[in-house]
Amino acid sequence: MELNSLRQFLVVARLEHLSRAADELRVAQPSLSRTIARLEGELGVPLFDRGGRLRLNAAGALFREHVERSLGELDAGRRALVEASGVGSVRLAAETFLALTEVLAEYKRAHPSVEVELQQMSAEEMARKLRAQDIDLCVASQPIPTEGLESAQLLDEAVGVITPLDHPLAGRALVSVEDLADQPFVTARKGHWQRRLLDRLFAEKGLTPRIVCEGDEAVAIQELIRAGLGIGFNPAFARHALASYPVTWIDVDHPGCRRTLTLHWGAESHLSPAARLMRTAITGWGWDTASPSSD
Repeated sequence: MELNSLRQFLVVARLEHLSRAADELRVAQPSLSRTIARLEGELGVPLFDRGGRLRLNAAGALFREHVERSLGELDAGRRALVEASGVGSVRLAAETFLALTEVLAEYKRAHPSVEVELQQMSAEEMARKLRAQDIDLCVASQPIPTEGLESAQLLDEAVGVITPLDHPLAGRALVSVEDLADQPFVTARKGHWQRRLLDRLFAEKGLTPRIVCEGDEAVAIQELIRAGLGIGFNPAFARHALASYPVTWIDVDHPGCRRTLTLHWGAESHLSPAARLMRTAITGWGWDTASPSSD
């Protein structure tokens, strides 16, 4: 029985609505539904009545009381450990923090006295700073030189293409790289994982992507695509967020059109208690169930 499943159960129990709970948790609704079903299977009893509107039943209410007490005690124990050990601060770097906001929020709630320093930088810079012990941990969306580093894979997911709803490709379920050859791309700058993926896939086919806009802000890129300026790549993890955008998602027929999210830390460096706690929090997060790519 995973802690993340229990935390997700508490949100569903509070809202008694799967889609609203999925939005709050930033997970796909089918994934959340499976999490609740697995939990009920482990317990051997339904926790919700599903006749019409979802309702927490008597067994669910009883279980919720115990879960709240148990998680409360666990969080209190973590806070006590932080306060007793004087863990101080932790420095985390990433190319983008969009996939990390929820786990960082939970970490900060569990360890409010820890000073969390976040730095956004390229993969190459993260590798250098990690070896120089200028940062404690980094999360990369593309391969980095791993000599002298230890790592843990967090997520391997598909990357698709998003287009405006009125785009000629919008009705397609699947496209090839060749189908995208003459399309205008709105993408990130060189060095970002999305741009490297785009350049690599096109280079394999002897093509050069037609880039009409380069940017650093993921939300701005999605807005420009929505406005009709072009198309772009989007990771499956963020697919659920597109529900509020008038864009469509299309799968790419290429086995390499994927993103792998990996946590790295220095193998020889000394991690502070705060950094070790964050490493545990990030690696223990429910990445496989949180990503719509598992649907």
